[in-house]
Amino acid sequence: MFHGTGSRSRNTFLELGASSRVSPLLLPIGLQKGVEKATYYGSLPGLLILFLAICSPLDTFGNLLLQVHMVQHLLLTMVVPPFLLLGFPYLPILLGLPRRLVSNILGPFLSWKTLKTLGKFLTHPTVCCVLFLSSNILWHIPFFYEAALQFPTWHKIEHACFLWTALLFWWPVVQPWPSQACWPRWTMVPYLLVADLQNTILSAFLSFCDHVLYPTYSVAPRIGGISTLEDQAAAGAIMWVPGSIAFLVPVSLIVFQFLSPQRSAASPPTAVVRKSSPKGPFDLLRTPLVGSLLRRKAVRRSLQVTLLMLAILVIVEGWWGPQFGPMNLAGILPWTHWRGLTVMGLLIAGNLFCMACPFTLARDLARRLLPFRRRSWPKWLRAKWIAIGLLALFFWAYEAFSLWDSPKLTAGIIAGYFLLVVLIDVLFKNAAFCKYVCPIGQFHFVQSLNSPLQVQVREPSACASCRTYECIRGDNAMESKRKHRGCELLLFQPHKHGNMDCTFCLDCVQACPKDNVGLIVSSPWKELILDSRRSGVGKYSCRFDLAVLIVVLTFGAFANAMGMVTPVIQWENAMKTSWGFSSILPIVTAFYILALLVLPIITTSLAVWLSLRLGELQEGWKQIFSQFAVSLVPIGFGMWLAHFLFHFFTASHTFIPAFQRIFSDIGFPLLGTPNWSIRSWAFPGLVGWELFLLDLGLLAGLFVAWGRAGLFGSKTSRLGAFLPWGVLIFLMYLAGVWTFFQPMDMRGTMATN
Repeated sequence: MFHGTGSRSRNTFLELGASSRVSPLLLPIGLQKGVEKATYYGSLPGLLILFLAICSPLDTFGNLLLQVHMVQHLLLTMVVPPFLLLGFPYLPILLGLPRRLVSNILGPFLSWKTLKTLGKFLTHPTVCCVLFLSSNILWHIPFFYEAALQFPTWHKIEHACFLWTALLFWWPVVQPWPSQACWPRWTMVPYLLVADLQNTILSAFLSFCDHVLYPTYSVAPRIGGISTLEDQAAAGAIMWVPGSIAFLVPVSLIVFQFLSPQRSAASPPTAVVRKSSPKGPFDLLRTPLVGSLLRRKAVRRSLQVTLLMLAILVIVEGWWGPQFGPMNLAGILPWTHWRGLTVMGLLIAGNLFCMACPFTLARDLARRLLPFRRRSWPKWLRAKWIAIGLLALFFWAYEAFSLWDSPKLTAGIIAGYFLLVVLIDVLFKNAAFCKYVCPIGQFHFVQSLNSPLQVQVREPSACASCRTYECIRGDNAMESKRKHRGCELLLFQPHKHGNMDCTFCLDCVQACPKDNVGLIVSSPWKELILDSRRSGVGKYSCRFDLAVLIVVLTFGAFANAMGMVTPVIQWENAMKTSWGFSSILPIVTAFYILALLVLPIITTSLAVWLSLRLGELQEGWKQIFSQFAVSLVPIGFGMWLAHFLFHFFTASHTFIPAFQRIFSDIGFPLLGTPNWSIRSWAFPGLVGWELFLLDLGLLAGLFVAWGRAGLFGSKTSRLGAFLPWGVLIFLMYLAGVWTFFQPMDMRGTMATN
């Protein structure tokens, strides 16, 4: 903000603005035809907002409230610069100046080679980003911030730094004419996300700091009765949410550019065509160490044996150990570490847990011991409805019976899981339990659609000449004589696209006689856009059961997290008291009926209806719902990932004292005395990383929704079909942001909140 001595600075801004507004009238007619006239007026909103930031009451109230000062900073760094650059005022300003001044002084000066070199250096994306981030961090350090508050000259320098470094930062993003980009357009996505990450960390520090950072505000008159710490937290929230939106909106626009009709084919592809470069895409199974290990069945079996031993230990500990979750492995390993490691595996690689699944090992052992004649799974059950029901039941039971704090119930669920998988897979062929029943497996199938690796063929041409199809049949028609079984989930590799229904068991890798199946890097969200027929899955637009599964998992992600935050818990207790219930069970039941049934039906039905009207679609209700439900996968995964990693980091070391207690209880205190106050890996910026992951989920969800909106044909309105689902995804994002800003139960730890 500019103080009383800054009137001349304000006049300068107004003079430059007038020059840039009048100058288009002086342009030759030919030049006006070559350049869109509307772009000359792009900087007008920027000048008006700049005037608002430095000449309005914001300038005065910024000395009294940090949150008002933060609004001023956001206007100067996030709003004004893009608008100014959108008007590319370079040429208009020159044409608005006296001709002699331009031709005799400015012309030679601007064509000076040293100046051009300096200009290229200053507008290089790396330099722009470093200067912008450095300015943001520097001026929020208490010493420099206090200096700006106390001394008007330093305040002007601060705001000048904000404005000019922001102009440089937004230069590569807007790329005003006639400048030329030195980096490909797609690099602006990570460029903006890096800035968003810095903004998130800095704002999180402001929001959650437990002491006043800037003492000047402590002695300033308090307006509205708000305390200094509350004002500081509000300033952090203003910097956090609107600031992130300012970065994510251009990211979304850049992503949409790559999906525009000019870049895509006229008609949607009907099949995935994989063309490899001479070196081929990255294949994890061909790496020297990891690849050779994963290819060995003995290594995969050893992983299953390890998890089986841990599962047995958890069952024993759950039944006979202390019935207090944070002290019992049954309250720690399944609900904190297993879930956290699982989503990390899905993010980094793929469905690694199913590869190491202990239930599969128990099933294989049971099949050898109980060689019953197995039947085919009934046709009327070949859908996801059983798994959907079990998932909804689990989400409700987790909260209703406090499973994270009930070691006996946890042990009983794991033991029951073993019995169910053995019962089903001993009586029925293939992997019926994995494909149609297993709720854990369905969670992994859907979330692995975001994973960077997938099991797929290396060279489609090699499969074209294959006549044995061992990847799906196995290497022998008689099951008892098979050395390598094929895919038990009936995924025929040449026609398999994506990770749906794939357990990463790598049986197809072992069975393929041509060694033509690998664990290959792919573009998961691009695969989600395609509506090709997939082996063992079919078209997503024709799988209503799969769409319902995705919706339940997505809404379940938000319901599961919201059920742990203080406002929701307080509301549940208030409802219990006001309605006179002796137990919280009816309230939790009502909450999950609302979250998993009522709310999904209302929101998705409204989105389908609006897509029909706005997009002028001719397809039926089920097909539109199934088509767009896939776009909810990324935002759901972002929520699961952020939520589970929060608990993983805040309770990262809790298993250590639990194991110390076990050894002490059996009379062998080899690990020492249990240290229940051991520190975790939690760090101040953890919430910032959670929001960053949710940001990625939002962008990927909008990307997929826009891509799938283009599958309805050229006679429909793509924007109209996309808009309702884009709004729904954004509303979910806001719900996630609100959730992460609330106090959350520290489950799995000795702390309560």
